[in-house]
Amino acid sequence: MKILVVGIAYAPEIISTGLYNTGMCEGLAARGNAVSIITTVPYYPQWRVWQGWRGMRWRRERENDVDVTRVPVYVPAKPTGLRRIALYFSFLCSAFLPALARAWRDRPDVVIAIAPTLIAAPLALLCARISGAKALIHVQDFEVGAALGTGLLDKQGIIARLAGWFEQTIIRRFDLATSISPQMCRRLAWLRGSDADIYQLRNWSDTNAVMPLDRPSIFRDRWNIKTPHVVLYAGNLGNKQGIEILTHVAAVLAPRGDVTVVICGEGPARDGLARAATGIPNIRMEPLQDITQLSDLLGLATLHVIPQRPQVADMVLPSKLTNIFASGRPVIVTAESDTGLAHEIEGAGVVVPPEDPDALAGAIAALLDDPTKRTALGCEARQKAERDWGREMILDRFDDWLHVAVGVPNRLSGEIH
Repeated sequence: MKILVVGIAYAPEIISTGLYNTGMCEGLAARGNAVSIITTVPYYPQWRVWQGWRGMRWRRERENDVDVTRVPVYVPAKPTGLRRIALYFSFLCSAFLPALARAWRDRPDVVIAIAPTLIAAPLALLCARISGAKALIHVQDFEVGAALGTGLLDKQGIIARLAGWFEQTIIRRFDLATSISPQMCRRLAWLRGSDADIYQLRNWSDTNAVMPLDRPSIFRDRWNIKTPHVVLYAGNLGNKQGIEILTHVAAVLAPRGDVTVVICGEGPARDGLARAATGIPNIRMEPLQDITQLSDLLGLATLHVIPQRPQVADMVLPSKLTNIFASGRPVIVTAESDTGLAHEIEGAGVVVPPEDPDALAGAIAALLDDPTKRTALGCEARQKAERDWGREMILDRFDDWLHVAVGVPNRLSGEIH
């Protein structure tokens, strides 16, 4: 099957959407499909074009059996709502001709649009129409709802109303739709007015690369961490996370003397967090680490924390959760009990109310003082990763579903199945 993907994030970006766009493309290519993607130069989560990629215009190369075309984009240093829209629109403009040329020349069987960004979805639709392909939209984030929930867009403003109309109108135009959780698939069905042709394509954990550590993490010596316990947040430092709660939590836990709160990541909230952390002795801020050391990084944690704003509940599912499970460490999330995030961590972690730093600090202290419970939750986390989040299993099933939905025989079996 010939597959064309239009998506704004790709390797060498190692977190969030870029990681899973890359894994999907490479996984489908490894299963005998001819895969190409129109994407950007790397810029996330630092919100600046990476060193070595600046000044680049259009470039096409082959990476791990995927035909990759990279296009230049405008990257705002401070990503406000309007500046994000400008970034996404610049991708639409830069990708327009390369995507149309690829669709016309290659005649793909399916064109996949990745959201974010929804702004480029009409281009994927146009590519599908001129090539006679099926059009599929894969939603990693409901970016309109997330932007409203985090205040990037004014709920009463004309831009918000236009964005909501655009979201529903565009999503309904696609033949097929996928998203990463049951709650997000239900929202897709609501937007489309039907639950037909919707598939849950979960993000996955790399259970071979990320393993429970049975030795001290290399980051203990590297960062000179002397406390027996580490509470770790690793990932994007942005508006959706509500990450600022962790500075208060660190201050509350400081008198214990046995725990370091480590925030490891990049993003627009980093500078504000660094200022808020000034004078708190048990908090450490570190940059993103090489993905080849992910197992050691996640294994540094006694437990993980995932703060999330209540306004974006069920609009997104934190991509970091999958490899946290693989690390075999428990996780504490801030979420309402009836949300998808709370459901996902059942048996493998603890849920506390969002935006309540004292409740989060109390839950952390209680789990630090209960090694038996920590062990049980960590074991269940690893079992979840192996049972429900395995990369090869998820991509095998998606490849099968896609062949049936598009109506193209599977090269590996010689039939539609």
